[in-house]
Amino acid sequence: MRSPFAVTVLFIPVSAPLDKLATNWAEDCDKIVLRLCPICKRDSIVGHGRRRKQAHDEHHDWIGIHRGRCADCGTTFTFLPVFSLPYTHFSLLARCQALQQRFAERCSWEKALPHIKDADRLPDPSTVRRWSTGVEFPQPALSFLSQTVTRVTHWLSRGRQVLDQTGPLSWIAPVLDVLWPLRL
Repeated sequence: MRSPFAVTVLFIPVSAPLDKLATNWAEDCDKIVLRLCPICKRDSIVGHGRRRKQAHDEHHDWIGIHRGRCADCGTTFTFLPVFSLPYTHFSLLARCQALQQRFAERCSWEKALPHIKDADRLPDPSTVRRWSTGVEFPQPALSFLSQTVTRVTHWLSRGRQVLDQTGPLSWIAPVLDVLWPLRL
């Protein structure tokens, strides 16, 4: 029997067009509430407040997110956009940008830093290194990262022909190709 206080993270779909994905991936994520409860399989999730979450990248610093609660089973849910992993301060786009610099451009860890909207929030090189190895990640974050990389890879592979090689997200597909074998 699940505890009535169990918290679950649900990833919400990103509705931004591919050519504006980098800037608009978090748009309206604080307004989306998925209604179908994955625990009890009923259409019974109701809004349960909003909060802000760090999601640093070139275009974002903090994003608004929505919470929900199943009226039937009592499970509490946090609705996150697919590019903002739970328990993290940097968006998946910022992480991919740093890893792309490290692996594809062969930068050192110290120089493989993502472009961040708030320059005071740059990750430490040891943080960027940890993003690639998974060292010191708590187990739940690893499973979320694995699910997210899988979903984003699938999603992008469907729209890869739309991505222009010079477009703002042309770097994400090669980075995901590097991350996929790591089985994060």
